[in-house]
Amino acid sequence: MNDMSTPGLDTLSAVPFYQPVGNECELFEYAFRKRLPLLIKGPTGCGKTRFVAHMAARLARPLITVACHDDLTAADLVGRHLIGDGQTVWSDGPLTRAVREGGICYLDEIVEARKDTTVVLHPLTDDRRILPIERTGEELQAPDDFMLVVSYNPGYQNLLKSLKPSTRQRFVAISFDFPPAALEEKIVIAETGVSPLVARQLVNLAGHLRQLKDHDLEEAASTRLLVYAASLVQAGCDPVAACEAALVESLTDDKDTAEALLEVIKATFGN
Repeated sequence: MNDMSTPGLDTLSAVPFYQPVGNECELFEYAFRKRLPLLIKGPTGCGKTRFVAHMAARLARPLITVACHDDLTAADLVGRHLIGDGQTVWSDGPLTRAVREGGICYLDEIVEARKDTTVVLHPLTDDRRILPIERTGEELQAPDDFMLVVSYNPGYQNLLKSLKPSTRQRFVAISFDFPPAALEEKIVIAETGVSPLVARQLVNLAGHLRQLKDHDLEEAASTRLLVYAASLVQAGCDPVAACEAALVESLTDDKDTAEALLEVIKATFGN
């Protein structure tokens, strides 16, 4: 149904790699300490999900991630009664589990969920910090170590998929973007072990491709895709072939656009 994970991240040795760009790590910690919900805005593949996983590990809190989608309902988040072995048993949803356990609940791409779904978040995002469960009559009080984090890509927003102002104003917000070139090179190297030269070439290539967003490309070349391309190169793949598979084919289905991108890639790697 949803992409949900609850890793046991309780030691600093388990902290996933994340390269800070500004003061986002400190802001996350301040929000956690003051029991404030957090909204993260940024383009696809810029590191939002990795950032949340990194911070959950730093704070030694379990992380429950939900990939939001058009069919996501309030029951998917809160829970439902299930029938089995002749009995009706209540099963907590991921949001309820996070509240009960005192974990971090991360709702990725919250604008993809149905609009009526976000209403269930409102009591958790003000000073009440409660989760009413109508079907069981419970009213859960969120513990101090519970935190709600949501994210979305502003580039996808339209009249049908947007976060209502009444919901947005319940969150502290951080804007993400792709990191500066020097930092992005460090990320690619740290994630893949690729050489500094290849990392520099890939980041330079991404800079050229990102200029095409909203013209020939709907989405920009993400840091995630650069890591994929670098991983292929590190495994022995030809750089041009790696970029064609990880970047071109992921970014466009248009034949002419793909050929133009491939020419830029060949020029970047001197082919």
